Amino acid sequence: MTSTPSGIPGTADDSAELLPIASGARTRAALRTLIRPDRGRALLGLGVLVGATAVGLLVQPLLGRIVDIVADGRPADALTLPVVLLLVVAVVQGVTTTLGLTQVARLGETVLARLREQFVERALQLPADRLERAGAGDLTARVTGDVARVAEAVRSALPEMARSVLAIVLTLGAMALLDVRFLLAALLAVPVQALTARWYVRRAVTVYADQRVANGAQQQQLLETIGGAATVRGHRLEEQHTEKSARRSRKAVELTMRSVHLVLGFYARLHIAEYIGLAAVLVTGFFLVRDGSVSIGTATAAALYFHSLFGPVNAALVLLDDAQSAAAGLARLVGVTDIEESAAQLPHQRTEAGAAVTVDAVSHAYGPGRTVLHEVSLALRAGEHVALVGTSGAGKSTLARLVAGVQQPTGGTVSVAGGHQPTGGKVSVAQSAPGPASPSVVLVTQEVHVFTGTLAEDLRLARPDATDADLRTALATVYALEWAEALPEGLATVVGEGGHRLDPARAQQLALARLVLADPPVAVLDEATAEAGSAGARTLERSAEAALAGRTALVVAHRLTQAVAADRIVVLEAGRVVESGTHDELRTADGPYATLWRAWSGSRNAPRTR
Repeated sequence: MTSTPSGIPGTADDSAELLPIASGARTRAALRTLIRPDRGRALLGLGVLVGATAVGLLVQPLLGRIVDIVADGRPADALTLPVVLLLVVAVVQGVTTTLGLTQVARLGETVLARLREQFVERALQLPADRLERAGAGDLTARVTGDVARVAEAVRSALPEMARSVLAIVLTLGAMALLDVRFLLAALLAVPVQALTARWYVRRAVTVYADQRVANGAQQQQLLETIGGAATVRGHRLEEQHTEKSARRSRKAVELTMRSVHLVLGFYARLHIAEYIGLAAVLVTGFFLVRDGSVSIGTATAAALYFHSLFGPVNAALVLLDDAQSAAAGLARLVGVTDIEESAAQLPHQRTEAGAAVTVDAVSHAYGPGRTVLHEVSLALRAGEHVALVGTSGAGKSTLARLVAGVQQPTGGTVSVAGGHQPTGGKVSVAQSAPGPASPSVVLVTQEVHVFTGTLAEDLRLARPDATDADLRTALATVYALEWAEALPEGLATVVGEGGHRLDPARAQQLALARLVLADPPVAVLDEATAEAGSAGARTLERSAEAALAGRTALVVAHRLTQAVAADRIVVLEAGRVVESGTHDELRTADGPYATLWRAWSGSRNAPRTR
């Protein structure tokens, strides 16, 4: 389990290095890139909505015509044509609006799906230490809350905003056609609306961005407290964690209330703008009718036009609330998708002659003053099995993760012969799906995951084109075929959450079978047999030995029986290599390894050497 730097879950301070947030310009550029493949659909949807809005603008003149007919005392049959036209306008506008909004909604869902895919792909490629520095809460808040905000905006705000903006522009143009003085009167409301929008946007961007960060911090604290509940109780930290959770919750509530007050002030200013504009249009209509410049019907149409603006103007401005919230969420999602590929940042150089893996003066720190490796140098020959041994905290797992490419060294280089240095998202095919190319290194840890799906699908995460025969061969290699075929539906049995549960030993054998299917030249095992317990340890060690046959292997030894079986043993102390040699050589040297061996085997019969 990965813990916070102090080793106690939940003791991370508030200075976590959050994942980046994209700038406004970068977010807009990313949005344009996401929309570009569907420009045709965007133009079609926009064109249909323009047509629907234009048709709808015929309602007010037709109503004005009816007013003039009544005011002039004409026969009742004179109303037939305008009434029929009103019905036609309603039908045409309804059909075209539905088609236009459908196109816009499809565009939004397509873009949202594309954004989700990019986010998940990049999140899986992030180095583990980068995620640890940010905290699980930050990423969780982005993949849940931020995605939900953007999705909500795409499904409701985007279509409504498009229709509202079109209605505003075309309605103002129609008022100008009636008489430009009506347009000028209506525009008296614009300064108040513009100032309201500016007042709101300047405050909303900061409030919503801070609110998303606060929600992420709140989730992080809850995750740490719940995930480390046993440790929290063991160290009597309940009160401290409760206070931290309460403090972060209060911060989130405070920002939520600020946003509520912001919205209330926003609505109040909009009502003032509506009053000013409608009063100006009515007064203008009064004087123009009195002077004979326009008819009563035309003045009525102008007033109706302005009144019809209440909905779209308020919707457009109110949607700024959703837009700002969605924009803050989108910037956080784009910030993750913009993180450079970790592979591009990893040191890379040629391996030593005859070596499959070369670790050259590698150092690593989890933060200032928390250096765990100090200029470690190590070379693994092709086909050699090297066991890492040391007390807890010596840096064994960190070195293993650096060799696997899951984390990046803060100093020095790690190189793998015959391939690239893998990235965190592609290396651990025992845990996740590999990239398109076969990885140079595969990492198997004690924390394996059984994905929901059939056993065959779970195995094919390592090699999608594997046949059923390949899957059975891999299972047989790690001595798992017998129990796999004994499952209710064999390879077609659903495993994972909601399916057939596999015990820790079988789950680990499944991970080792994925290792066999991936067939990398180099494998790293980080205490990969630790979860089995004493009963399953011997079986898992046999499975691991079979999976590593013919490969270069670096094994973090949970049990010293693994060290005995290795070609070479490397002993770490306080992040430095202090011994290297075979089991017999190190026992004879009577150094740190001999001390560990005596402590471990004191109540056991020493296993035979390889």
